[in-house]
Amino acid sequence: MKHTAKAQSLQLRQFRDTGTLYLSAPEAAELIRRLGLPHCLTHMAEHIRADFLRWADFDKSARVAAHSKDGVIELMPVADDHRYSFKYVNGHPGNTHFGLSTVMAFGVLADVDTGAPLFLSELTLTTALRTAAMSALAAQTLARPDSRVMALIGNGAQSEFQAIAFQHLVGIEELRVYDVDPTASAKLVANLQGSGLQITVCQSTAEAVRGADIVTTVTADKAMALILTPEMIQPGMHLNAVGGDCPGKTELHGDILDAAKVFVEYEPQSRIEGEIQHQPADFAVTELWQVLRGESAGRDNAQQVTVFDSVGFALEDFSALRFMMDSAVRLGMGERIALIPQLADPKNLFGLLAAPASVSERLTQIATTAHA
Repeated sequence: MKHTAKAQSLQLRQFRDTGTLYLSAPEAAELIRRLGLPHCLTHMAEHIRADFLRWADFDKSARVAAHSKDGVIELMPVADDHRYSFKYVNGHPGNTHFGLSTVMAFGVLADVDTGAPLFLSELTLTTALRTAAMSALAAQTLARPDSRVMALIGNGAQSEFQAIAFQHLVGIEELRVYDVDPTASAKLVANLQGSGLQITVCQSTAEAVRGADIVTTVTADKAMALILTPEMIQPGMHLNAVGGDCPGKTELHGDILDAAKVFVEYEPQSRIEGEIQHQPADFAVTELWQVLRGESAGRDNAQQVTVFDSVGFALEDFSALRFMMDSAVRLGMGERIALIPQLADPKNLFGLLAAPASVSERLTQIATTAHA
């Protein structure tokens, strides 16, 4: 799914002629509505898989984070030989008290050869899709193929996307949901009406997990929490740990990790931010790309407990931006903006400050008339 040289040349020519393609949050939502959420999740997962399969092509680094007592602001860059991307994203659990989203994001896809910013997009909604698509891709790879029941612990902004992704990409038919805030679970149930999922609202994490094949934890509190404890875990479960995504924030008891086979996105980042942040430096993990490429084994047997320690990695945003840009161009969506000056003489940036000739001439005319 690598960009062809022809497509890359066209994108650069469009930028030079008309500017950066900008996809706003309302337009991103409309794009997803037009294509359908299951379609977008499926194709975003395919883009992620394709990019993970060429893992060695990318210049990778852990995200740069600025932590505060209330949250974190992060910059997530990655590049191959043709395209560079970054995402600006925050995580502030208390934001809902101010009428703001816990997570807010935007990102850029740029041309490596020239540095031209080809695509500027909202990534708040898109991040929700790419996180769910990544979770489902990991579960396709690691969970038992007969998994049909999922416990969903944490029913906030990410929860519906996880549910739909697991329904359409993994085959989940039944959801057992729990949140410390009952209104969050009620919101999830209302939003998923007509989805075809059988949903049971539970009164505790333990009740929700009981009988589940897959357990997804996607809680928001910035705390060293123990959402899942060893007595809740049954042989053969796949645990999709999404919420533990910064230093000092976890969801799983350490003994669960010790007894499971653990998979991560990018180990250097996961050692700092993931569920494994307090495990010894030699604690064994496998990066998911190795399983996708057939270089390492995934689940060893039907009784094994597998954990996907998901913290979110920049390559997934690269994939998501590729999908959103290609879709926007195909649907004729977004607008071209002059994010970068268009100069008649690229060496004369100062000339941009000169008044346009028509305005200058008009001012001269006014001055001449005033002195007449």
